[in-house]
Amino acid sequence: MKTLHVNLLIIGGGPAGLAAAYGAYQAGERDILIVERDNRLGGILNQCIHNGFGLHRFKEELSGPEYAQRYIDMLKDTSVNVLSDTMVLDLSSNKVATISSFENGLMKVEAKAVILAMGCRERSRGAISTPGDRVAGIYTAGAAQKYCNIDGYLVGKRIVILGSGDIGLIMARRMTLEGAKVLADVELCPYSNGLARNIAQCLNDFDIPLYLSYTVTDIIADKDHKRVSKVVISKVDEKRNPIPGSEISFDCDTLLLSVGLIPENELSKKAGVRLDRRTKGAIVKDNLETSIEGIFACGNVLQVHDLVDNVSAEGEKAGRSAAEYIKEGEKVSATVSSLPGEGLGYLCPQILRKEGSEENVDLFFRVRTPLKQSVLEVYGDGKLLKRIPKIRLVPSEMESVRLKRSELAGLKEVSVVAKEVTR
Repeated sequence: MKTLHVNLLIIGGGPAGLAAAYGAYQAGERDILIVERDNRLGGILNQCIHNGFGLHRFKEELSGPEYAQRYIDMLKDTSVNVLSDTMVLDLSSNKVATISSFENGLMKVEAKAVILAMGCRERSRGAISTPGDRVAGIYTAGAAQKYCNIDGYLVGKRIVILGSGDIGLIMARRMTLEGAKVLADVELCPYSNGLARNIAQCLNDFDIPLYLSYTVTDIIADKDHKRVSKVVISKVDEKRNPIPGSEISFDCDTLLLSVGLIPENELSKKAGVRLDRRTKGAIVKDNLETSIEGIFACGNVLQVHDLVDNVSAEGEKAGRSAAEYIKEGEKVSATVSSLPGEGLGYLCPQILRKEGSEENVDLFFRVRTPLKQSVLEVYGDGKLLKRIPKIRLVPSEMESVRLKRSELAGLKEVSVVAKEVTR
C-alpha cells in the first residue's frame, strides 16, 4: 500500500478545513494536504446559495459559494495540496490515516499533525423517534437544500417543517420562492432555535406561521401508502409531552426536519480522542489541540456554530496552532479546567493553558434557555473575576468571553455563569 508523508493533514475541505490550511500556511507551514470526500472544496457552503455570509470575515455580504471561493482563491498560489473525491476510512492515535479514492485506491497518510475539520450531520427522523407511517416525502432540511440548490429538484409542493433551526428557516423561504406552499414551522421548544434575522426574513416576511411548543405526533400516508398526505402536530406541556385534544392537521406532501446537528466524530473516536458529552465534539485545549498530542479540531466537528465567519476564525487558529506544533513540538504547560456554570449548555475550550503564544483566551458557549436583560459572570476557583452585562442571551447565538492568560495564574478552575438581572 502506498504511503504519503506530510507535515500537516487536514481532514475536510469545507470552511473549517480551508481556513485551517490558510492559517497554517500564513504561520509558515508549507507541507499541507487537505483530504475532501466531495468532488470539490467548499463543503456545505456550496449548497447555501443565499446571502448573509462573510460580514465579519470579509466585511461584505456573500453567498455560501462566494464565501468558499474566497478561501479557495486565497490558497490557489500556495503549496497546499488537495485530494478530493477521497474518503478517510481510519485515523490512528499516531496520526496515520487510511484513505481511499477511485483514482488512487487505498493509501496511507503519515502526518506530523492532523486537523479534524469534518463538520457535522443532521439528526434524522430515527434520532428523534417521530411516530407515524414510514413513507416518502420526509427529508432533512439540508438534504432538501441539496436537492433544490445543487440538483434542481423541488422536493414537495405543500410542506411542513419540524424544527426552527437556521437550515429549516432558510428552507422555508427557499421552498416558498420556488413556488411551494410552506404551511407551518413547528418547534418543540417555547422559543425559536434559529437566528433572529432568519425568523424575520424567512418566516415573518412570507407570512409562514411558527408554532412554538408543538411537535409532530403523527405522519399519515396517502391511499397508496407511498407518500406523506397529512402531518398532525400537537401542543406539548412543560415536560414536552403532547397534550391530548390539541392536535392540528395539515394536508401536505412533504415534511422537512430541522432538528439539530451532530458533530461528525467517527474518525475522532477511532483515533482515541476524548469527546465532550455536552458538545458531542472533542475536548480541546485553548490552542484547539485534542487529548491526542498533535491532533487538533475546529469548526462544526468541535462545536456547532451559527456563523461561518466564526468557523473560519476557529479554523485559522487551529492551522496556526498545528504549524506551531510541527515547528516547535509539544509545549508543556500547567492547565486550568473550564466548566459551564448556571445557565450554560457547554463551555469550549475545556482546558486552558497557563502559558501560550496568545495573550488572550476566548471561551465559547451557548445558554440553555433565552434570557432577557442578563449578566455573564466569570469565576476563578469560585472568586468573581469579571461581570459582563448583556441585553439578551439566546441559545441560537454562540457567545464568548475573553480572559487574559495572565488571569489564569494560580487558578485550578474557571467557570462562566449566565443569569437574568432581577430588579
